[in-house]
Amino acid sequence: MRKEIKFSSYRKVPILLANAGSPLQLNDSSVIISAIKTYLISRRNSLEEIVSFYPPVKTMTEQGKEVFEYENKYWLMLDEKETKRVYPVKEVRVEEMKWRKWADDWLVHLISPNVYRTPKEALASFDYIVREGKFGILEGLFAKYVGAVAMFFVSKRLKKRHRLRDDVREDLYEAVNEWVKAVGKNRLFMGGNQPNLADLAVYGVLRVMEGLEAFDDMMVHTNVQPWYQRMEQVIEKTGVAI
Repeated sequence: MRKEIKFSSYRKVPILLANAGSPLQLNDSSVIISAIKTYLISRRNSLEEIVSFYPPVKTMTEQGKEVFEYENKYWLMLDEKETKRVYPVKEVRVEEMKWRKWADDWLVHLISPNVYRTPKEALASFDYIVREGKFGILEGLFAKYVGAVAMFFVSKRLKKRHRLRDDVREDLYEAVNEWVKAVGKNRLFMGGNQPNLADLAVYGVLRVMEGLEAFDDMMVHTNVQPWYQRMEQVIEKTGVAI
């Protein structure tokens, strides 16, 4: 809820608060992933120093809204030796960055139009949000019904903004199958035998729909299920909750 991030001038989620000597706030999911991955690989710099490598840049949207972007957010800040260990050939790094950007620039924008596609689906989505969230009884009822109606109409605006088809499921199926084709038949993951940051980005976006009609339809009408199940198994083995 908004009141949970009232301490921050950055008004989106996720926000990561790290205890790194002094409180440190990291914004933007891709920046968070790149900074933490850099920190885990290279212990030469403190987390504060690594975060400073991802400065926000003020830009304007097509609608004239002022926003902050992180232009190098898909880069890991590694030295030459570390880079060769993580990315044996340049193409591996280029591919990972390309698909992380694709997940942010395209795939994520297919979620809301699909999970709020109809009034029934919008209500089911907010029923899940309220059930899993920290809502009181009255707050929950208000969020469920008012939120569902609001997001149903918002999803129609998003559909128009991103030039989606009349049946937005088709855009979702096409995008997901494009991802599966990029992974290919000879790799378990885009990262090879283990997921890389592109696998993580795509999984994180699709995971949002789990338990909803859009997710079930995607599993039936695309070829993503084997890859998705392999991702689930890796996540389960590492004991990480996403």
